[in-house]
Amino acid sequence: MRIGIVCPYDWDVPGGVQQHIRDLAEALIELGHQVSVITPADDEAELPPYAVAAGRAVPVPYNGSVGRVAFGFLSAGRVRRWINEGGFDVLHVHEPAAPSLGILACWAADGPIVGTFHASYEKSRVVSVTAPILQSALEKITGRIAVSEAARKTLVEHLGGDAVLIPNGVATERYAMAEPLPGWPGRGDGSGAAQAGSGGALGFLGRMDEPRKGLQVLVRAFEILGRERPGLRLLLAGPGDADDAVAKVSPELRDRVVVLGMVSEEDKVRAYHSVDVFVAPNLGGESFGIVLAEAMSAGAPILASDIEAFDRVLLGGRAGALFPVGDHEALAAAAGELLDDPARRKQLSAEARAAVRAYDWSAVARDVLRVYETVALDGAGVVESGLGA
Repeated sequence: MRIGIVCPYDWDVPGGVQQHIRDLAEALIELGHQVSVITPADDEAELPPYAVAAGRAVPVPYNGSVGRVAFGFLSAGRVRRWINEGGFDVLHVHEPAAPSLGILACWAADGPIVGTFHASYEKSRVVSVTAPILQSALEKITGRIAVSEAARKTLVEHLGGDAVLIPNGVATERYAMAEPLPGWPGRGDGSGAAQAGSGGALGFLGRMDEPRKGLQVLVRAFEILGRERPGLRLLLAGPGDADDAVAKVSPELRDRVVVLGMVSEEDKVRAYHSVDVFVAPNLGGESFGIVLAEAMSAGAPILASDIEAFDRVLLGGRAGALFPVGDHEALAAAAGELLDDPARRKQLSAEARAAVRAYDWSAVARDVLRVYETVALDGAGVVESGLGA
């Protein structure tokens, strides 16, 4: 099949949606399909060969975060030209409710269109205000996918209609094996570096300056644990101001906090293999939790807040420990217990590796293809621009 995929967010900025689209495109190409991705991007030279730029990204508040999106006449023209030149059998639009390329693509295209909904939220001012405009785009979508039950619920309650549930995928083999980062002992046989009562390493990956990612909860927990455990270290990775992140830690503990900032894909994998416990302290707004799937693939023992999405992915606590969302004292207590219990960490690691197989792209991509085939059979011919060249 010839498949056109629309990415709503800046390709250059790490994010779950971008990673999902990248991995899906590469899985489909590996299966023998022709794939083209259009995306906001500042530097087209940095894009992979299957992707094209639709214009520079601008920051827009969306779903409790700030998404870097592309919109306007220039982007609309590039999307329309891409559709006309692509001759796609199916167009796959991600986050079609976001104020970005997905809406432009739906307006411009006629033919088989699939929409994937990633976001989960209780209320959205943007969606409420723009609902009438959105409907004119969403009504063109002939096949709908939700990456989680939370995302499906958001779609049903806020936009109408329903969707087939196909989870986020993860390239499990990519994360399975890696050397720890320099200066970090890694987990070795599963027992890790932690010694009962002291030592060990906690890890975090996410946007450090985005409150809903919960780093502030982890920092407060580290304040408790760090005083009890003289050798305990905290490894932070992700975009954000490193100095600001460290400044939130008491002066006497700062030398035990290592901030990597933005990391390469290779170093991200190594980071998962460098810590005794990977912590996901998110406060909400997550419909799946791709970092959890990555950490599970790496076999990292996980401690996560008990938001609905994480509870589902971690099988109610079987594939990773859970603590009450936002409760730094409970986080500290649970982390301490895991650091002192190598056998429990090893068990969680094994359960995580087994559970994450359901999310491997080898299975997920084929489920997505079945949706493509269904809408392509129902549609009339290839996707074309309804607005002319």
